[in-house]
Amino acid sequence: MPLEQLVPVLQLAIGPVILISGVGLLLLTLTNRFGRLLDRARLLHREPGAKAQIDILHRRASILRLSIILAAITVLLVAVLILALFVAALFRLEAGWPIVVLFCVSLLALIGSMLAFIRDMNLALAAVRLEIGG
Repeated sequence: MPLEQLVPVLQLAIGPVILISGVGLLLLTLTNRFGRLLDRARLLHREPGAKAQIDILHRRASILRLSIILAAITVLLVAVLILALFVAALFRLEAGWPIVVLFCVSLLALIGSMLAFIRDMNLALAAVRLEIGG
């Protein structure tokens, strides 16, 4: 494939690459929260009467795990999307619909990840209310 034909494909791939970068930062944030949550659960496990807080932390860990999995699926699907763009360009294939589907499914996974993250934030507030007795 001549370079003149490859440049537009590279230009098309820039958007998904930026999405991967952004979701990568999101994954970093989510995994840091997950680690802190597990550390907090370990500390609370040593304290008597902290079962309710540990239960909330366990629910939050499950929700954060879902958020992390969906964000990782987003990155995976976007990587497949970029690969599909290059393969379609290289072999001159009409791959419009598969590319659109990959992009839409990746965005749905990202939306799911964000919804799970919002749910975790709400549970975090509930845990704080429980801890301070409000």
